Amino acid sequence: MATARDIRRRIRSVKNTQQITKAMKMVSAAKLRRAQESVLAARPYAKKIQEVLGRLAGSAQDYSHPLLEAREVKKVGLVVISGDRGLCGGFNANVMRMTDTFLAGTDHQAGIVAIGRKGRDYFRRRGREITEEYINIGDNPTFIQGRELAKRVTALYLEGVFDEIYLMYTEFKTAMSQKPVTLKLLPVEPVQGNDQKPVEYIYEPSEAGVMDALLPSYVETIVYRALLESKASEHGARMTAMSSATDNAVEIIAKLTLNLNRARQAAITKEISEIVGGAAALQ
Repeated sequence: MATARDIRRRIRSVKNTQQITKAMKMVSAAKLRRAQESVLAARPYAKKIQEVLGRLAGSAQDYSHPLLEAREVKKVGLVVISGDRGLCGGFNANVMRMTDTFLAGTDHQAGIVAIGRKGRDYFRRRGREITEEYINIGDNPTFIQGRELAKRVTALYLEGVFDEIYLMYTEFKTAMSQKPVTLKLLPVEPVQGNDQKPVEYIYEPSEAGVMDALLPSYVETIVYRALLESKASEHGARMTAMSSATDNAVEIIAKLTLNLNRARQAAITKEISEIVGGAAALQ
């Protein structure tokens, strides 16, 4: 049985850990508020540009673009967005598991563009091909970062390194709920809703000119939104994990305190018994 000194040392250790987890929870909560605002601001624009692209693609006649043209798939690229740090529950594990499931279900060669240290290290340990890696994105991704990443991913597609490219990221629902998502990024497949009313467009300067500008912008917007969704999900998952850790520390401290009281009571009882026994021996 542990001595009272060992139990006290354990209680101090748990209390120190509790202070750390509580501070991390508060920091993640502050970061989550900012990230959530960015996600909510980006979603309407991403939805609208997707809607407009679908309408334009449906009305465009005899228009072709390298980002729209599907070709024979020989190699697939997976842009996997994970975190640079752990202590965020199942956030990283869920996106890795989703990627592993995708890789197990495809017959094509695959290369990975790893966004985040955790994803890079995970797939490197398993011998997967890491085509490119981007780490230390930061807690608040900027549109410039999203645009540069989108340009590089687009270049890999246009150069023929990949014939299809998929985004693997985590969509933010709430602080306690995040959903891993697989989204086909390239070639672009415009989504045309059945409930959309026909719209007649006047193109300026030309139909091809508008589409040439809209397609790269669409890819940049989708990549940027995925970065924001992933970061908001990471902050939410970390806040939830640290909240649970703090609550668990309270329970552990209560159990250890009870054990400490029992140990002290046992020691006192033992001392009393020894005193009584010694007194009886002297009689």
